[in-house]
Amino acid sequence: MLFTDLSLDHRLQKVLADKSFHHATPVQQQAIPHALISKDLLVSSKTGSGKTLAFLIPVLNRMLTQKSLSKRDARTLILAPTRELAKQVFNELLYFSKATGMKVALLVGGENYNDQAKALGKQPAIVVGTPGRVTDHLAGRSLFLNGLEMLVLDEADRMLDLGFEAQLRAINAAADHRKRQTLLFSATLHSVVVNGLANDLQNKTSHQIHIDASDQANTDITQKFVFADHVEHKDKLLNHYLSTFAQAEGKTNSHPLQQIIIFTATREDTSRIAQNCQQQGFSSVALSGELLQTQRNTVMQSFSHQQQQVLVTTDVASRGLDIPSVALVINFDLPKTADEYIHRIGRTGRSGNQGQSLSMIGPKDWPTFLLLKQQLTQAFEFDTVAGMVAKFSGIKQKQRSQQPSPWQHATGDSTQQVKKPRKKTVLVKTMEGKDVGDTPFLKKKPRKPIKDGTEALSDDLPEDINIDSEWANDEN
Repeated sequence: MLFTDLSLDHRLQKVLADKSFHHATPVQQQAIPHALISKDLLVSSKTGSGKTLAFLIPVLNRMLTQKSLSKRDARTLILAPTRELAKQVFNELLYFSKATGMKVALLVGGENYNDQAKALGKQPAIVVGTPGRVTDHLAGRSLFLNGLEMLVLDEADRMLDLGFEAQLRAINAAADHRKRQTLLFSATLHSVVVNGLANDLQNKTSHQIHIDASDQANTDITQKFVFADHVEHKDKLLNHYLSTFAQAEGKTNSHPLQQIIIFTATREDTSRIAQNCQQQGFSSVALSGELLQTQRNTVMQSFSHQQQQVLVTTDVASRGLDIPSVALVINFDLPKTADEYIHRIGRTGRSGNQGQSLSMIGPKDWPTFLLLKQQLTQAFEFDTVAGMVAKFSGIKQKQRSQQPSPWQHATGDSTQQVKKPRKKTVLVKTMEGKDVGDTPFLKKKPRKPIKDGTEALSDDLPEDINIDSEWANDEN
């Protein structure tokens, strides 16, 4: 389907043509027509499928073709789980807003609150932000959502994972307009929590769209895995693959600079590996959550403008980074979940380009790899490097012995447990010589005092033993 086939405002059509956006992706084909007629949407689509444009086009078209319900309040609010993803959406929106004269604002943590409040004072039509900072401005009464017309949640599952459910419900309560349209995008629609949130935020007649399976990566990405014995072995393998990439880059230098993203588990490894890449001749930069927001902005801008060839990062950049020149993603350490793995490698193979991913699997990564195999319906191709073959090749689970014990016997296809016969305990009353079988001894009663101050001897014996009176009265 072509964008020209849609009933869009002519100004929006011109911007799409200027950006060479002609053909709609599958998620855009299914989402945009329903969103244009003000339906609530619940959309699941794989990363890199073009979902950002799937909600921006309906938002922009409504802003351009319909009158606002309130002059003071924002007309559209777009929420994203992280600052990086919010900025990615904002930058995409900024191009359209400049061409159409529409005011937009960005609200994310780590940046000056007062400057954001001033931007909101200019009454922007569209606000992009993270849930935490948006609720801060609601509490500070610099942002009003009573007249909100469209609410968009990008990667709602991730926002819930980060603990933003309370903020999302507060925003929903502040924007509880009966004519509000809600578009919710999530990596999966099978989560009970996501569906519960959707039921509370959307109309009962919301339209659901599933594009591909959320447990499958982009088919434009070639995935490989390699075993490693330890961190030093991973370092050697990394140098080998960087060298191989550089050689391939030199042979195909007709295209723009190809970039690499390396994901690690710890902040310390980001700096160490970035220095190692520098020693290998690659311009590199490290990114982690411990950096200040201004520092993170500088790192992201330098990499997105291709000033750096390698970005070494934690999961801070696993979502919201849309750079078509990223040709290779390396998982130095595996992520903890299949969804995060899909989002990591989804930084390559974007906009129809071919991409590659390489994941290193050491002993510490093995439990996570087993979880990935259970959750991802795909083939796992392992690579080997001559002279660097790992001794580690996975941890085999110990199998219980199949030989039956002396007290088991097989019946058909099942094994039944046979209890070992219990040895009968024979208890004998020594004074009578009588066999009482398994009957337990009777519990002794406490001694009772008698009138003369002595204690009754008979109380020391079981009640069923008779003692004649002469023995009982004998003082000896």
